[in-house]
Amino acid sequence: MELPRPELFDFHGVSMTHYFTDNWENVQNFQARPDDIVVATYPKAGTTWVSYILDLLYFRQTLPERETTIPIYDRVPFLELIIPLEPSGTDKANTLTTSPRIIKTHLPVQFIPKSFWEQNCKIIYCARNAKDNVVSYFHFDRMEKIQPKPGDWSSFLQRFTEGKMVFGSWHEHVCGWWEKKQAYSKIHYMFFEDLVEDTGHELKRLCSFLGLSTSEAEKERIKRDVQFDVMKANPMTNLTDDCTLDFSVSQFLRKGKVGDWKNHFTVAQNEQFDEDYKQKMKNTTLQFRAEL
Repeated sequence: MELPRPELFDFHGVSMTHYFTDNWENVQNFQARPDDIVVATYPKAGTTWVSYILDLLYFRQTLPERETTIPIYDRVPFLELIIPLEPSGTDKANTLTTSPRIIKTHLPVQFIPKSFWEQNCKIIYCARNAKDNVVSYFHFDRMEKIQPKPGDWSSFLQRFTEGKMVFGSWHEHVCGWWEKKQAYSKIHYMFFEDLVEDTGHELKRLCSFLGLSTSEAEKERIKRDVQFDVMKANPMTNLTDDCTLDFSVSQFLRKGKVGDWKNHFTVAQNEQFDEDYKQKMKNTTLQFRAEL
């Protein structure tokens, strides 16, 4: 079924589309459980990667058949997504039979359903440097038919700088979650660049945060299976059967590299972006690496 590309609109101060707001009441009233684990990210910041790692950590030993039969979007439902003729994200989450439930979201921190805080749920937030994030978002919007039309690269970059993206401003998103982490100890804030640089180290940190005693051998195996090229070749993680994606335009898992922005930004765009970035990030202690 061909779904129309949506228009952006202002939703409580954040740019959104109806594919993420039409089920708003059910999202906000969602009943979390104390052992729920939330994967929160700005779009295109490693969501599928972190979701897959968590799924393997929790269920590979007990439910190995999931790996070859259930796509990651059914194992880790997307809470706020609602598209015609499909179960909503909240319905999918409510019918999960696994425990813990792993649930993903791109919501900025102020939109997270209050039951997640009330139940003291663990939340893993993954952030990616702004330059690689905008490049990845651009290529994604070219292939994802339920996203607004991306336009050309320079107009997309301008929109990103202005925060006129689905789920709002990158700067506000990463900083909002960083601020929340200072007050709420159950947030594990991780960086895409660290995952690329040393997946094994980040796996250990995740296990420690989650209180998991995964064996070294199992961690090694997971590390091997979550490498980018392995996930790209895996239809369960590269979403090759997702009818909203146009694979003739791009792969869902495209490059997964740090520093690909250098192939897209002109010198002038880079200088302008840096100037704007400095202004918007001057009041935060949050630091990113745009190259390794």
